[in-house]
Amino acid sequence: MKGDRVEIVIDAGGTPRTYEVVATRAGRRVEVTTGRGIVEVSEVTRGGGIVRTARFMSNRILALVEHPADDRRAQGKD
Repeated sequence: MKGDRVEIVIDAGGTPRTYEVVATRAGRRVEVTTGRGIVEVSEVTRGGGIVRTARFMSNRILALVEHPADDRRAQGKD
């Protein structure tokens, strides 16, 4: 789903920094996983292969915003 995007805002010692992970090609998606104080944001292919991963400490994250792809076919609008 080209258009999947996740924005991550972290506290970088007094100033917030914004990072963005985007599905760069059609058929890819962005997945967010959490565990043991770490948040992982990964771009994944259709087959499940990970293209790239960004890791952040969960106690530093101020905001995590997921922007899904605009899939008009799923809404019934062509």
